[in-house]
Formats: sequence, C-alpha cells, structure tokens
Amino acid sequence: MSSTGEKIRIVDLHSYYGESHILHGIDMTIMQGELVTLLGRNGSGRSTTLKSIMNMVGRRSGVININGTETIDMPAHKIAHLGVGYCPEERGIFSSLNVEENLMLPPSVRSDGMSVEEIYEIFPNLAERRYSQGTRLSGGEQQMLAMARILRTGANILLLDEITEGLAPVIVQKLAEVLVMLKKRGLTILLVEQNFRFAAPIADRHYVMEHGHIVEQVDKDELEAKTEMLNTYLGV
Repeated sequence: MSSTGEKIRIVDLHSYYGESHILHGIDMTIMQGELVTLLGRNGSGRSTTLKSIMNMVGRRSGVININGTETIDMPAHKIAHLGVGYCPEERGIFSSLNVEENLMLPPSVRSDGMSVEEIYEIFPNLAERRYSQGTRLSGGEQQMLAMARILRTGANILLLDEITEGLAPVIVQKLAEVLVMLKKRGLTILLVEQNFRFAAPIADRHYVMEHGHIVEQVDKDELEAKTEMLNTYLGV
C-alpha cells in the first residue's frame, strides 16, 4: 500500500444497539499517517463510531473498508488482525498482573510489534513501574500501559477513546508527544477526544459529530476560522 493510501474508508455506516439507531449514515476517510479526531458532545455517537469499526455494536450496515479489506461482516478479532488496535475508555489492562506481564501478553497481530525495550523508551514511567501491579498504577500510567499493549501487537491503525480523561496535564502532554511520534512513524490514529486543547495542535483533521451524524469536517488550517462554529457544537 502506498504511503498516501486510504487506511479506513466508511460509507453510509448505520449502527444499532438493540432497537436504538445510534449512527445515521456516517461517511469518513482516513489516510495513512493521519491523526483525525472525532469531536462532539457526550452521546453524539463518537465512541459508537470506534466500536462500530471494531464490530462491537449490536448490528451495523454500510461499508467499512480497512487496509483495502471490506470488514462489515467480519468478527472483531479478525478486524484486529488487519492491524487495528482499539483502546476503549475503560482501558482494559489486567489489573492483577504487573506492567511487564501486561506487556508480554498481547497477541501479535502483525510481525512489526514494538519490543518491550522500545516501549520502555517511549514510556519511561512504565520502565520505572515494570514490576508494579496494574491496580497500583496511577490513571496516567494505566493509560500509557493500555496504549503500550496495543503497540506491542503491531497494530498500525489506532482507535483511541478519551485517552486523556481525568489525567494530570503533565501526562496529557506526554500522551500528545507519543501520538506525534507514532504519527511520524506512519501510524494512523482516530481519536475520540473531549479535550480540544490536547487534540487541536496534533490533529490533521477533525470530524464533528452530533446525534449520530457527522455535521462538519475541519482541517487544521481552518481551525481559527471555524472556532465559533466548533464552540457552538461542542458547547465549550
């Protein structure tokens, strides 16, 4: 695939939980090496969009093409093997295991997963806490560990849900640096984020969601011109 290739293409995506129709015909394209955010208020459908890409909703219809493969009928574990790493809001680390055990566990979905040594270089905090149990880690350390586990699998498309929520500013700054570094390495990142201050400087584009629709797309160089409109949608 060329370096300018499409990594994710979504056409007319509808998603349902039981009888609830959450996403109403979403269209979205994300290119290799882009960092794209989904902005919107709570309940606008942002987290559901990530879950829909992973096929973790009740049902979905439309087109979801990942790395050139149509995935609408594919189970979640096979989608992961296309190189997709999903970091849910609840982080999903093994709290009874220590940091290093957590890092040794993830299945390899592609051959180019990062070594534990590389992970410790990126996240020195985890190196210091390598023998600490998951339950003993701070929220920020848990978040770093959740991301580190995805990087171990070799995933090159990251779906990240509210990774800065409730974290200290110094940790948020560290996560921003890590995302910029991963982007430079050619990873593709789709980020659900409430913290616009964190997202704005590092993102290439923003999709704004409301009531299960994408209502705006804003490129980074349009941010200043569209600040007022964003404030209206985001209730900042």
